[in-house]
Amino acid sequence: MVTQTPPQSGQGAGAGATGQGAEPSARQVAGRRWRSARGVVAVILAMIVIAIVLAALRPSTSAQALDPESPKQDGSRALAEILRQNGAQVTVARHADDAVKAAGPGTVMVVTRTERLTNEDLILLSNAQIDLLLVRPTSFALADLAPNVRKDGATFEDADEPGCSLQAATLAGAVAFHESETYEVRGGSATQCYKTEYGSPRIVQVQNGSHTITVLGSASPLTNRRLTEEGNAALGMNLAGAATGSSVVWLVPDLPESGSGAGQQSLTDLLPFGVKLFFLELLVAVVLVALWRSRRLGPVVAEALPVVVRSAETVEGRARLYRAGHARDRASDALRSGARERLVPLLGLPRSRAQDPSAMQEIVSAVARRTTYDETYVGAALYGPEPLDDAGLIALSDVLDDLERQVRQS
Repeated sequence: MVTQTPPQSGQGAGAGATGQGAEPSARQVAGRRWRSARGVVAVILAMIVIAIVLAALRPSTSAQALDPESPKQDGSRALAEILRQNGAQVTVARHADDAVKAAGPGTVMVVTRTERLTNEDLILLSNAQIDLLLVRPTSFALADLAPNVRKDGATFEDADEPGCSLQAATLAGAVAFHESETYEVRGGSATQCYKTEYGSPRIVQVQNGSHTITVLGSASPLTNRRLTEEGNAALGMNLAGAATGSSVVWLVPDLPESGSGAGQQSLTDLLPFGVKLFFLELLVAVVLVALWRSRRLGPVVAEALPVVVRSAETVEGRARLYRAGHARDRASDALRSGARERLVPLLGLPRSRAQDPSAMQEIVSAVARRTTYDETYVGAALYGPEPLDDAGLIALSDVLDDLERQVRQS
């Protein structure tokens, strides 16, 4: 007995004769694979090009970025001069301890390039009783200087209105932030300004006792290049405290020595925005390709097997699956169902009665009359519970074989 009728001799010979010619070549297989995958490759290449363009368009940061003595485009010399012209005393510090020593009552300390601060510097600044303006701080600096503030991602959205009561922001009005970090405040009260459409602010101000900690998510309002845009100059002056005539200590840490414990940045701090955008695009592309290439299961389609499988092999394979899954219940049901299918015709009953629960007593009585077993034993064999172990399953198989043998011989 086989599960498929073997091919006819003529057909088999013809297939064998033409089998070599029907086999696709390596070039044909490669071409078929390329045609099916070229769309995916094109999408990935397009995303790589977009990421490279975004990274190239993003202005590079020099070593003098946000330095109040630097006339470069990313320096802050113009803002420092404006502050001096408005009566503020601007002191430039290159070390955290020098900055704390120079700070006095009413001083606002502008802290830039926080990735250069060591753990000792951050502890020193957190214990200093002065107002701090943190310009695009790292995650580690936020954890020490503004524990309730966390980064919430970058944005390029325009900021037309402050949307808060902070005087420095309301006087400045619209500000050109360009690329800016947004923040999330966890616990405690805080003033949040220039929120995105998702509600994440670009400026956050929290209280530290009698002093304030202001977190500015963008360096653009302080740079020489962007100072004349929108209300950037007004915002930078107001945040630095020029309106009150207070002194300003501008901390631009020098590059730390090797092994000093500085430069602590998280992975999100180190990755450029273009790289983050590329990975986001890659994730979206993978999801879209998965949806495109997915296959929905339709109705079962009967197909001829490519090879002849003997019935004994099929039975053995199914038995091994049952054994691997410890499915004694399904195995016993299969044995009993098969036994009833073979017994019912021998008893002179319709085949439809084999799997009919209402015919159980009729089948049990008929089998008991033609064998040496009573109805209780026959009923347990044909309709009983599942065996407790493999030995019981083997014993059930022997009993069913014996019932079928006696019925055939009766």
